[in-house]
Amino acid sequence: MAQTAVPSKGQPFYDAARGPTPIPETTKPPLLGNQVNDDLRRTRNYAMQPPTIPHRVDGYQVDKNFNKCLDCHARAKTAVSQAVPVSVTHYMDRDGHMLGQVSTRRYFCLQCHVPQDAAPLVVPNTFVDIDALIQREARNPPTRKDAAPAPAGRK
Repeated sequence: MAQTAVPSKGQPFYDAARGPTPIPETTKPPLLGNQVNDDLRRTRNYAMQPPTIPHRVDGYQVDKNFNKCLDCHARAKTAVSQAVPVSVTHYMDRDGHMLGQVSTRRYFCLQCHVPQDAAPLVVPNTFVDIDALIQREARNPPTRKDAAPAPAGRK
């Protein structure tokens, strides 16, 4: 069992996730980066991934009274705004019935869709999407001895 270092009497207790600020003190939040604002649609990394937001959204009002995103992305407004329309799935209730407006289940866009920030990675990322795996497999097909064994009862 891992043991936690207990500070000696009179010493402040530190949490590694908070950095050098003792727990009872308020930390200074990190500076916000400059969000990517290039309006380029990004490739999705996996099936059913919500698209990322390619523009700034700071200052957007998205609450129970108003959704700024729908000023451009509502299906009725995209002919003028030239924005990507909200998916038809956002107009369905949980039983699959079509609604005349965006479902309350899909109304708060920033629960799934996020803007991008040109920040350095905090932890290494080794994610490889399925297309890259398929291409790697096509370039280097497994040899017979590398292939997975046949299921039991088959030869």
